[in-house]
Amino acid sequence: MGDPGVVLDLREYISSLDRSSLPRILQVCSGVYFQGSVYELSGSEVCLSTGDLVKVTGLELLSVCCEDIGNNTTFELPLEHSGLFKLVPEDLPYSTIEELVGLQPVGVDACGSFTFISRNELIIDNLTVPAGKEITLLSVEVTENEERRARCQLMGQQGVFADMLIPFSYHGEFYECENDRGYSLQEIMMSDRLCRRRFRKIKSKKCGGPLLFVPIYQIQGIMHMRKNIVKFPSSLEVDVIDVTEQCKDLTFVTPLLLAEIATQPKTTFPTMAEILEAPEANRFFCCSWFTELKKGKHLVLHKRDNTAMVLACTPRGRKAQQYFLISHDYGGQMRRRPREFSSVYELYVAFSRCPGLKVRVTRHCEAVEEEGVPALSVDEQLEVLKLQTVEMSGGDSGPEQKLESLICRRIIEEDEDDDEMDENQEESEEICLPLFTQAHFVEKLPDKKKYCLADLVKNFSLPLEVKVVSCDKDLEKDPLVGLTAVVLEEALEETTVLASLPDSPERCFALPTRWLQMSLCFISDPLPWAEGQTPELHPETVSEVTDHFYHEYHRLTQTDMAPPPRPPKRKPSSSESQKTRDKPKSRTAKKKSSNLPEKLDSLSLDHTKPAHCKRNPPPPPPLESTEEPPPVIPRKSVSENLTTANTYVQTPRKQQKKQRHTERTSSGSDHDYETVDDVIQVPDSIMFY
Repeated sequence: MGDPGVVLDLREYISSLDRSSLPRILQVCSGVYFQGSVYELSGSEVCLSTGDLVKVTGLELLSVCCEDIGNNTTFELPLEHSGLFKLVPEDLPYSTIEELVGLQPVGVDACGSFTFISRNELIIDNLTVPAGKEITLLSVEVTENEERRARCQLMGQQGVFADMLIPFSYHGEFYECENDRGYSLQEIMMSDRLCRRRFRKIKSKKCGGPLLFVPIYQIQGIMHMRKNIVKFPSSLEVDVIDVTEQCKDLTFVTPLLLAEIATQPKTTFPTMAEILEAPEANRFFCCSWFTELKKGKHLVLHKRDNTAMVLACTPRGRKAQQYFLISHDYGGQMRRRPREFSSVYELYVAFSRCPGLKVRVTRHCEAVEEEGVPALSVDEQLEVLKLQTVEMSGGDSGPEQKLESLICRRIIEEDEDDDEMDENQEESEEICLPLFTQAHFVEKLPDKKKYCLADLVKNFSLPLEVKVVSCDKDLEKDPLVGLTAVVLEEALEETTVLASLPDSPERCFALPTRWLQMSLCFISDPLPWAEGQTPELHPETVSEVTDHFYHEYHRLTQTDMAPPPRPPKRKPSSSESQKTRDKPKSRTAKKKSSNLPEKLDSLSLDHTKPAHCKRNPPPPPPLESTEEPPPVIPRKSVSENLTTANTYVQTPRKQQKKQRHTERTSSGSDHDYETVDDVIQVPDSIMFY
């Protein structure tokens, strides 16, 4: 790391920086980036002006810049580079073993591959090492006297290895030997010693000079009066100076997201904060406190908490739906409302969530014996018992069918007379309602008790339809009062920060961290109340949200549950089945009528039409005129042809038989020809029909 007060190039300073010493405060001195120049660097806008202060908080390795010392060229390599590099021995000698051991590349893992020689003869513990003999470094050991020694290995003349301990203080003239071990780019960058060494490519086709590696980091830091964390590469041509000691009492504004504030210790609250970046768009909330979240606004942050809420909405109807987030601390009173069902399947869904359901029929339903649907009368009361698969006889239409039906019991009101009561009990019966039955019911509630929201969520299953009968007195204006009904859909828990405005600190509201993207910073302003006189808080327990919030919440929280079974298809009635059986006949008739022109080719021209044929008479023949062509009679429409009785199918067959008989009887005649007038008249009637 560079000395404090010394101007250094940014890349040089970061390369020599010890990460354990972070954070460090730098001051921009000079360079290309000064006088308020703005640059877009990797998605982060950074303005580095002369005199700016940057508090470096983190470093992230991006890539490696390689400098070829031979031809003075530079190029960049990614960290995933697969090539290997070998060390280039230093030309300068080392005077002590301690200085030489400092070159150990990667630590203990590299022992056994680092060798050196001595220009002079070594005498260690009665062991003489001739000059120029290769010595391999094995490890570093510490004796009882805390003397550090290097354990080395020496190969003898007959291939025998000999170990020896050389004290770190041993003086001499030592030179590093070249070895063939290869290092990856990541290994080189992870070692502080290897980063400062020179390397050469292994198995390279081009014979280049030695390479010097310079890491390029992405610097993360905080600038004075900057709301966001700045990021810029260490390759910027900027000169900096380390002023950490001179500016250690300087306070940098630290921007925090709302979710980060929720992770602060509880001892941090209550405190004052300033909004550095307000929510960009109002997509989720349409309540009064949201309009107060503006840039530069001060807030009182009381505490962080996990708030239990209920997502609610108004029923679907003519008016636009409203959506709310209601806290369990809501002080209003609610009364349950009977639910309405438009089919037996909806009844089954409600029963599966809350057993013991009792309903009243609101519309007459006629019985359909073929489908197994019983008759239902208005004001008839039913108690849902269970779901059961019932076998229905197919009758003449086919085999038996299995239908999922809801087993219900008819409830008959008890009379005062005991005898009549016994008779009514005997008349009670169970009925099967197929799930596809279109009937109308309304829920029968056992009482009209008032509940608070927490009791409703605890004792009943959601969704639940309620009516707010008394408002929350802690609210200035309760938005739930006056609504015809409110549907409590789902219970949830949100991490919130309880905040308020300085001019009314007792009126506070909960900021959900998941749904508000905003940044704040803590400020040293005093709290807006006297010391030790914390005001009584009145939190806003109802927050109106948008339909976008409603649908986005369901999109994020939806689970991969199997959908409910589809209601079975209805059996076709007798009239519908009869129509279905009649359809193939009409198709056959149409098909025959479409083939009619082909069969007319076999008709005999001298055959007269039968008397029972209902065919319309042909148009009159055209007048004989040599000056004008005969008028064109329009063709009949397709629908007329299709509705005309098909009398041409049977007639040709009879004519063919008669024709064959005529041919047999007149086979002996050599001059049995048809007249030309008959040939002309019959085609005319066929063509213009």
